[in-house]
Amino acid sequence: MEFFFELFVNGLLTGTLYALVALGLVLVYKASEVLNFAQGAMVLIAGFMVAVLIYLGIPALAAVVLGAAVMIGMSFAVERLVLRPLVAQPIISLIMVTLGLGLFLEGVQTLASNIWPVYTIDIGIPRAPIDLGGMLILPVNVIGAVMAVILFGATGYVFLYTQTGRALRAISDDHEAALSVGVSIKRLWVIVWGAAGTIALVAGLIWGTRMSVGFSLSLLAFRAFAVVILGGLDSLVGAIVAGLLVGAAENLVAGYVDPIVGGGTKEFFPYLLMLIVLWVRPYGLFGREIIERV
Repeated sequence: MEFFFELFVNGLLTGTLYALVALGLVLVYKASEVLNFAQGAMVLIAGFMVAVLIYLGIPALAAVVLGAAVMIGMSFAVERLVLRPLVAQPIISLIMVTLGLGLFLEGVQTLASNIWPVYTIDIGIPRAPIDLGGMLILPVNVIGAVMAVILFGATGYVFLYTQTGRALRAISDDHEAALSVGVSIKRLWVIVWGAAGTIALVAGLIWGTRMSVGFSLSLLAFRAFAVVILGGLDSLVGAIVAGLLVGAAENLVAGYVDPIVGGGTKEFFPYLLMLIVLWVRPYGLFGREIIERV
């Protein structure tokens, strides 16, 4: 039973980290109805940039602050130079632009890694696991879970109690109706992409400390896509619940099934779980069912 609880708790903590990456995807989707395929590359770039700054001798705190400034600035530049010209254009154009942006950022990181060969982030988080009555928990998982709770709480507050949040909800409900009453989509895109850049930095720091700042970090977004689709593309609550569900389920499956089949179940189980749920609920656990009349 102790083994079960260790797998379950660590899975829940990992699930909050999936939800953290998924939060950036949900925010962009709610504002533009586009899945941001560059989110994984943004996480990679953010983590790699902080790792390089520390490698160059800059103190960890200063490196994080500088990294945040660069990520927000980069997000603003992407919105202004790449996405703004595509407002009111077909959705497929926006999707392809985010996909191309992701591949470009991954290429930049690959070239930069030839100059600065850094592979991990050290921002002072202890690597030795915490022993809680025989249950081992990584400190980075706990810190990541706390950061995820803070960011989800802040995002929820903005959506529920601020004018910007009301405008974002209006855009999420009906773009054309929001435009007709004077809501500025361009201004909201700036805010949302700035928030997505900040979230990518936090996710890059946590996942870069937990794993590495290599190409595998950008693949993390594919796991987050499964979380977002499972929870519902436009649902913040769905991202949290689906992240916890995926994290706990994949950890339990890996712990109990991998020894029998020889491993590998953790790599595909989130997508299998997503397919099973979509067969029953095509819009995800908390997604809105949209009926279009033609």
